[in-house]
Amino acid sequence: MLFEEDGTPMPRILFVAAHRPRRSPSQRFRFEQYLDRLKTAGYAYDYSWLIDEADDAIFYKPGNMLNKVRIFIKSWIRRWKDSLNAGQYDLIFIHREAFMTGSVLFERMMKRSGAKLIFDFDDAIWHYDVSDANRRLGWLKRPSKTKEIIRLCDCVIAGNSYLAAYAEQYIRDVTVIPTTIDTDYHKPKLLRDWNPDSVCIGWTGSLTTVKHFRTIEPVLKRIHQKYGNRVRFKLIGDPTYTCPEIGLSGIPWNLETEVEDLSDIDIGIMPLPNDEWAKGKCGFKGLQYMAMEVPAVLSPVGVNTEIIRHHENGLLADTEQEWEDLLSFLIENPEERRRMGIAARKDIEARYSVNSQWPRYLALFNRLVS
Repeated sequence: MLFEEDGTPMPRILFVAAHRPRRSPSQRFRFEQYLDRLKTAGYAYDYSWLIDEADDAIFYKPGNMLNKVRIFIKSWIRRWKDSLNAGQYDLIFIHREAFMTGSVLFERMMKRSGAKLIFDFDDAIWHYDVSDANRRLGWLKRPSKTKEIIRLCDCVIAGNSYLAAYAEQYIRDVTVIPTTIDTDYHKPKLLRDWNPDSVCIGWTGSLTTVKHFRTIEPVLKRIHQKYGNRVRFKLIGDPTYTCPEIGLSGIPWNLETEVEDLSDIDIGIMPLPNDEWAKGKCGFKGLQYMAMEVPAVLSPVGVNTEIIRHHENGLLADTEQEWEDLLSFLIENPEERRRMGIAARKDIEARYSVNSQWPRYLALFNRLVS
């Protein structure tokens, strides 16, 4: 057991998640950026993840079934050890799930340890969704287990009100804490060029969400035809993506250059379908653009309509015609881009930053351990 200088035992937390630190945007911006602050506030913590760097190259590509079985077995053993040691902790923070199959064995074992369980989620994970690379293993997933995990927990942290409404069917103690941005890390470019003759429209995401970007390709092709070399396009997160008609090839996401890559964008976009899965999204792409003082155009789906105040701190576009008209408006009006970008950054600092949400985050942990 660890102790404070005055001999008081430090509360201990076990953070349970799928990916290694600084790998998953969901983990980074839901809880990892609070870890140092929790330590300063008198908490000791351990962090247990399943998929390491070597596993990544296997787990998210088709095939390699034998190696995926190896990853599965290794992960099962790690979670078994976590569950056996759960009694050493005051709090166990479960991000989305303890294990990647439909089983809730480990959550049940952790509950029996006497530790208080916190469940954190930022997607509508009670709906079925599986990556193309692991579609053959889709039968192992059981989205309905989400409600079973919630029932086992003492508290739920939901990324938005849509997710909170689902959780409240199964537990009383639900707190909405949005996905947050570290505004000391995501800083706007000091000398942004607002030249109307050189505009970059950009998107950031992952291999699993690039399908949403593809839905806006017809609009971007028309924008390219309309403005030619005045406009270029950038896609971060899928190096296999290409769209020759607009001269676009995707680049990989890179932790070391992510802020620099975002700084290159003059207009950030986040197209989404209006379906149940998308309604659970926490608007993270939009928040990143806004923190960089980049005007964002988002689909009016889910929490996006709470984040964006249309024509004040960004824009909401639904139909293809709206997307084309609003992108054209921003391309042709650099002063409007600048005005919305500045307003967006102020909103992030006030409502969606680590600094703004940290007191609520700490208060929740303090309440549970007291």
